[in-house]
Amino acid sequence: MSDLDAVLARADANLASSLATLFDLVRIKSISTDPAYREDCRAAAAYLVRYLNGLGFDASVRETAGNPVVVAHHAGAGPDGPHALFYGHYDVQPVDPLELWTHDPFEPAIRDGDNGRKIITGRGTSDDKGQLLTFVEAVRAYKEVNGQLPLRLTLLFEGEEESGSPSLKPFLLANADELSADFAMICDTSMWDADTPAICASLRGLVGEEVVITAADRDLHSGGYGGVAANPLHILSDILAGLHDRTGAVTLPGFYDGVDETPVAIKADWQQLEAASPHFLSDIGLSLLAGERGRSLLELIWARPTAEVNGISGGYAGDGFKTVIAAKATAKVSFRLVGRQDPVKIRDSFRAYVRSKVPSDCQAAFASHGASPGLQLPYDSPLLDRARAALSREWPQPAIVVGGGGSIPVVGDFRTILGMDSLLAGFSLADDRVHSPNEKYDLVSFHKGIRSWVRIIDAVAAG
Repeated sequence: MSDLDAVLARADANLASSLATLFDLVRIKSISTDPAYREDCRAAAAYLVRYLNGLGFDASVRETAGNPVVVAHHAGAGPDGPHALFYGHYDVQPVDPLELWTHDPFEPAIRDGDNGRKIITGRGTSDDKGQLLTFVEAVRAYKEVNGQLPLRLTLLFEGEEESGSPSLKPFLLANADELSADFAMICDTSMWDADTPAICASLRGLVGEEVVITAADRDLHSGGYGGVAANPLHILSDILAGLHDRTGAVTLPGFYDGVDETPVAIKADWQQLEAASPHFLSDIGLSLLAGERGRSLLELIWARPTAEVNGISGGYAGDGFKTVIAAKATAKVSFRLVGRQDPVKIRDSFRAYVRSKVPSDCQAAFASHGASPGLQLPYDSPLLDRARAALSREWPQPAIVVGGGGSIPVVGDFRTILGMDSLLAGFSLADDRVHSPNEKYDLVSFHKGIRSWVRIIDAVAAG
């Protein structure tokens, strides 16, 4: 039996005790959004530190302005091997509304799922305590068999991910030298389906802008001023309508700078996935693709930038009718970014465009709601290739490379502050009810997630 087979066998033998550890961690009510649970968050951090020290890590609770961070180091095979940073979070979402749970959210158990699969129930089983522990338990199995790890490891577990991570960026900035590694690994993503693992190679960035157009110094009677005074709702509507051309492309100057085409082979994989999932839009009562023409659905979600209007307000919107010309009109606009798009340039381009459309006797004011770049792991990255091959050996179907339509800010912070790319591989499923009542994690996801990380660790350490 090879060392890898021995480690996998140990992971299998450890499953009952691995579940017991997960149950202990889930029982801790580490809800970060509610200050009433601050001591529970601290207890979860302390639990992880004790457990990691028992595995031979140098682990400690590190204070922040909010909930503490857990940092742990293991020298592994020595300074010449690869050095990886693994990130997870021990905090969880609130459980409200409690009456919709069919069981105690903080008393985990193995139950039968609706599809006959065994599931682990409880808040945090999927997001992110179960996912976090798949990696920790893989490390445990590796150490119990070999007495050592094949690479240097730093673990970083935060306690505020579910409340916006206000303390994490300052912590990274203050400890960049200690936390920097060759690459990061993150287990807070999902499978494509129950048999098909996925590596998330890209995440879209986000620019959020709020614009206020002001015309007259007060609301006006449309009978006296209609057709004479500037109407900010008209101005704003024209601005928003002009963000796209007839092909669905965004019109802002320089918007597509840094947007690369997805490799043909990757797009072909996505088209096969899409063909097997024709229900995507029908599930929400739609059937026609919006956005850029000539792009597939998954390409639009995972690899193309967007401009979306998220809210418009102004004038009278109450019951009945009021013939008023509003003094102000407001819109909230977001841009999802990909590749090497510069969020600052996108924001500046949007503001310049708005100002160019506003009459000289009116004003435009702006408020920023964040600006973060997209992230792209090179599709020809050896790290991605090794991880993909390792996952494909564990699951019934070969691993696929996907993108993320949303944003995970910590991945951007790892790039900009610590100077490293991130490998995102997770084992949650779409029906895990993350952030909802009756959260669960498939038992197979937990078990094979541990085995998957054993294989990935072995593959990336081998180089």
